[in-house]
Amino acid sequence: MALESWNDSVAKSSILDFVSRVTNEGGADYVPAAERVAVFDNDGTLWCEQPIQVQIFFLIDRVKELAEKDPAMKERQPFKALLEQNFSELLGLGKQAAIELFAATHAGMSDEEFDAMACSWFASAEHPKFGRLFKHCTYWPQVELLSYLRDHGFKTYIVSGGGVDMMRAYAEEAYGIARENVIGSSMKLRFEINEGRADLMKVGELNSFDDREAKPANIGLHIGRRPLLAFGNSDGDLAMMRYTKAGAGPRLALLLRHDDGEREYAYDREFKLSPLSEALEKAAEYGITIVSMKQDWNVVFA
Repeated sequence: MALESWNDSVAKSSILDFVSRVTNEGGADYVPAAERVAVFDNDGTLWCEQPIQVQIFFLIDRVKELAEKDPAMKERQPFKALLEQNFSELLGLGKQAAIELFAATHAGMSDEEFDAMACSWFASAEHPKFGRLFKHCTYWPQVELLSYLRDHGFKTYIVSGGGVDMMRAYAEEAYGIARENVIGSSMKLRFEINEGRADLMKVGELNSFDDREAKPANIGLHIGRRPLLAFGNSDGDLAMMRYTKAGAGPRLALLLRHDDGEREYAYDREFKLSPLSEALEKAAEYGITIVSMKQDWNVVFA
C-alpha cells in the first residue's frame, strides 16, 4: 500500500491523485519523466528543526573546539552568544554574524575535509529531546513520500537554507537523495594545488544564502526545470511553492504544519515566533495544500 505512514486524508489523496494524473501515459495531465521534478525544503520539512536547527548544534560544537585553542573567542561576538545559546542576541547581530560563524567553523579546509568532519559529527551527535541521532530525526512519512515519488519517475531534490555541504553528508543515507541533488546555502570555494594535490578549499565568504526568493533562483540555476511538486514548512519556502504552482499544467505545493506537541513540536503553542505566517494564512489563496503532522501522519519518526 502506498504511503502507509500517512493517514487517509485530503493531503494523502491530493498526493496520490496528483502522481496518478501526471504519470498516466495517454492521460490529459501526463508529464514525461524527464520533467518530473520534486523539491523539498529540509529543516522542518524532512527532519526536526527544533529547538534549534541541527546545523546550529554543529556550530556550537565546532566553536567549542576552536575556543579550546583560542579561549578569547568565548568573549567575542557572535561566538559568545552562540556558546551561551543566547539566540535572541545572536539574531540581533544580523546576517553578518551568521557569515562570521560559518567562516570561522567551515573555512580553511577542503570540501572533502569538511565532509569527513560532518560525517564524523553525525555518527554520534544526538537530539537533546528525542535521544536519537540527529540523522535519525527524519520524518518517516517524508522518507516514504520521497521513495514513492522516485518509484514513479520523479527526480527528488533538497532546496534548503541549510548549508549545502552539511546536508550532503547525510542526504543519501537519510533520504535517498543524491549529493548532486542537494541545493543549499554555501560559502565560496577556491581551486588550489598544494604539494601536487588539487583541491577545492572553503573560503570564508558567502556564496549563496538559499532562502526565500533565492530558492526559485537557485532551482533555475542548478536544476533548470520548474518543479511539479514542492514541499515546505515556512514562509522561507513560500517563493519556491508559488514558483512551482505558477507553472503550466498540474502542480502540487504542500505545506507541513507542526501541530503535534506530543510526538514532535506544536509551533504555534511552543514558540513565540512561528516561521509560518503568510504561507499558512494564504495557503488557500495560493493553492497550497496544508499537511497536518498531527492529523495526516500516523507516525513521525521511524
